[in-house]
Amino acid sequence: MFRRTLFQPLLSRLREERQFIQILAGPRQVGKTTLIRQVMAEIDLPTHYASADEPTLRDPTWIEQQWDLARLRAREGEGALLVLDEVQKIPDWSSVVKQLWDEDAIQSVPLKVVLLGSSPLLVQRGLTESLAGRFEIIQLPHWSFGEMRDAFGWEPERFAFFGGYPGSVSLIDDHDRWSRYIIDALIETTLSRDVLLMTRIDKPALLRRLFQLACAYSGQILAYQKMLGQLQDAGNTTTLSHYLDLLAGAGMVTGLPKFAGQRVRQRASSPKLQVLNTALIGAQCSLSFSEARQDRDFWGRMIESTVGAHLANSIVGTTMELFYWRERGKEVDFVLRRGEQVVAIEVKSGRGREAFPGMSAFDRAFAPQRKLLVGGQGVSLEEFLLTPVSHWLE
Repeated sequence: MFRRTLFQPLLSRLREERQFIQILAGPRQVGKTTLIRQVMAEIDLPTHYASADEPTLRDPTWIEQQWDLARLRAREGEGALLVLDEVQKIPDWSSVVKQLWDEDAIQSVPLKVVLLGSSPLLVQRGLTESLAGRFEIIQLPHWSFGEMRDAFGWEPERFAFFGGYPGSVSLIDDHDRWSRYIIDALIETTLSRDVLLMTRIDKPALLRRLFQLACAYSGQILAYQKMLGQLQDAGNTTTLSHYLDLLAGAGMVTGLPKFAGQRVRQRASSPKLQVLNTALIGAQCSLSFSEARQDRDFWGRMIESTVGAHLANSIVGTTMELFYWRERGKEVDFVLRRGEQVVAIEVKSGRGREAFPGMSAFDRAFAPQRKLLVGGQGVSLEEFLLTPVSHWLE
């Protein structure tokens, strides 16, 4: 059984009395559908599954039709489970779900509902607009190294290059085929179907180039003005920041803010670009796995991006926050915070640096609870990737 840590909480919630709509939100190919099918096989209730992942499905009536089928099954026995996949692709989906859910509450229909969405940003928008107080969210980030190791026997180096897409594992011995799968089935599908078709994008070419830039410069700090220069675009920094937020919401890349102790300054800072799955780098580079490991600078960037992706994915759905820090030529790769607890993390990756390690300077300025070195004579990459991130804050 895959994603065991997510399976049991969802099953337990669905075995309780009907209280909330359960939402599974996460990027493409992280196992949402597989997880819910495992739950459907275990829950001992009549179930009805339907997916809106069809280009022709654009009518809210589709939700009503699927709901009515599930209602019939619920009334025939002691309840039923309805699962709607890719629900965010239906216009005004949240208003329709709210109406139907409230009708069932009034009529005491014992129907339990799970909604799946591959665009967390758009799912969240619908929830806040219509379904306040009626839902719980289970966030599904990308697969961790521990999950890939347990399922496929991977070692840290393989995970660093090929990332955490389980559907691509059978293709990794053919680099060209693996690369095309990641680019065509994941990158292009996410951009064209989950972002460009679902949200108004005035400059779609800029969004695509920004994604490519973020992958090429993952682990590096770039001011928005410098990004515009790299992208050869006359747009404004607000548009660029918005597009980076959209890409983060789609589970592709994000921009880490600078740790400054003041949230206003954090929001205004130049972001540190970070992929959320290192396969996005490996698939777009011209190097094979063996060639990448021999390129010291490239491999060092992959290792640092692997650590950053692990941290960024691990804080999803928690109260933990992730930053970087840089001041006067000194840098700390990652800063993890939960409340008043702060952990500074330096990665010994072997890549060339524009800035010098700044752990001592950061220590003097912020007195973190823990100063952690990953790699070298510190915690091994494998141990770090297998340890829950919350452990370092204890």
